[in-house]
Amino acid sequence: MSLDEIALEELGLAPRWVRKGARGAAPLEAVREDEAAAPSSAVTRAQAEAPAAPVVPVVHRPVAAAEPSEIHPAAAERSQAPQPVARAASPSTPAPRSSDEPPPLTDEDFAWFDTVAQPVLPHDAEPAQADGAPRNDVATLDWDALAECVASCTRCRLCEKRTNTVFGVGDREADWMLIGEAPGENEDRQGEPFVGQAGKLLDNMLRALSLARGENVYIANVIKCRPPGNRNPEPDEVARCEPYLQRQVAIVKPKIIVALGRFAAQSLLKTDGSIASLRGRVHEYEGVPVIVTYHPAYLLRSLHDKAKAWTDLCLARDTWRAASGGEQ
Repeated sequence: MSLDEIALEELGLAPRWVRKGARGAAPLEAVREDEAAAPSSAVTRAQAEAPAAPVVPVVHRPVAAAEPSEIHPAAAERSQAPQPVARAASPSTPAPRSSDEPPPLTDEDFAWFDTVAQPVLPHDAEPAQADGAPRNDVATLDWDALAECVASCTRCRLCEKRTNTVFGVGDREADWMLIGEAPGENEDRQGEPFVGQAGKLLDNMLRALSLARGENVYIANVIKCRPPGNRNPEPDEVARCEPYLQRQVAIVKPKIIVALGRFAAQSLLKTDGSIASLRGRVHEYEGVPVIVTYHPAYLLRSLHDKAKAWTDLCLARDTWRAASGGEQ
């Protein structure tokens, strides 16, 4: 047996590749006919009868690097050319979206909100004004309706502890209007502004000007309810009460306003200036000239400032005369 036949037999291929005419072997054509008749069974039988092939270890031989001259010129140029660097995705480039994710919302998806009808509030449920006061048109009330509105007012928390509201007193068509800051204990009890010792001093000041309470003079306050402990009113309390005073000024139509005290002056003139900086000048409130002077209660504690108060009253009288066309 030749070496080729031995090798084929060792590999289990001798029955399939026996050379034609060999001793003891069937012709090659016969083998092919048998394989065509039952190829699967013949191969399976041959594989079962053949001995296991020996395992030949594989030895990896290092391949020497080819010299640059042995490489094709075009391949050498491609190997030496700088390779393009993968460009990072731009922040503005959207990331690929998975097929399971819903599409992003657009402005058109919210367009139906614009067609939703807004609820209409009934007349008695109108929203509050910017200052928190309810919408009732104080500017259209007459004198009696305004007084009744003040008496039943609950716009701020001062209504919780008041005894009486202090609307005002005097001539409703007066040229002079005196405005104080807020009711005190006596005013809250009696419902009238400037009573007690401070009220008596104010009457004497008016008398020096040939005026009297209720005769061409109307007296009111910025705040219509007494603050607890005679404290200064809060800004929100002033804002809720100011429409009443504005309506009083509009109805009386005075020719001169005298602001009595720092708080009254600051509330009317919308300033935080001191009495010293506001005295001696003519200001304006709702189109009416305003003169600033001390509060009678302050003058009872600071007698040396009475002369200054008299100077302020003289300025108010001169301003009133100028507004009246020189009439006394």
